[in-house]
Amino acid sequence: MDIRQIKEKQSVQKLFLCFWMYAVLGWCYEVFIEVFVKRWGFHNRGDLFGPYCPIYGVGALLFLLCFSRLMKKKDVKWLNIAKPLIIFVGCMTVATAVELAATYILEYTKGSWPWQTYSEYKYNFQARIALSTSVRFGLGGVLFMYAVQPFFDWLLSKPERRTINIIAVTVLLIVLTDFIYVTTTGYKPVLAEGSVSLMQILLLFRI
Repeated sequence: MDIRQIKEKQSVQKLFLCFWMYAVLGWCYEVFIEVFVKRWGFHNRGDLFGPYCPIYGVGALLFLLCFSRLMKKKDVKWLNIAKPLIIFVGCMTVATAVELAATYILEYTKGSWPWQTYSEYKYNFQARIALSTSVRFGLGGVLFMYAVQPFFDWLLSKPERRTINIIAVTVLLIVLTDFIYVTTTGYKPVLAEGSVSLMQILLLFRI
């Protein structure tokens, strides 16, 4: 695909929007696990102020980079049968590698990483990665490649070119503002042990 085709299809803008859509979905997933599964209470799982975890966007784009061509191959029968397993193992490996790399980057730049609670998992490596989360990433990768990304492709094919550009610029400005705020104020998310419980949230809004 040459530059003209990329501009025509708005590939960069759409990939950018996909990145942040998956960052938001990742944040929702993390909060759901903490509030409803682990019952640790609510706190901001992202490293920024807004409701997004960029690491999930990185993982999603890597999934697309690594497995998009494989998903398009439909003329080999045995491959179609084995494809879900290949996608599962591949996504699990890619996501675990991204998460492990992120811990070292965050440890170097900020002194810690938000998911040190992995130390409580039975099978983990230095509280940086854990077997159960890696398996979930693999399952999520299969769901991502077979259902979620096709839906996002359909969704992003609906708006006009100008609308896509406006949305992309708006998201960019929001993220840049967030980054500047976090950098200048030294904002850090509240850790789980100091977080707000679900009951406190319900009482706060009188639900």
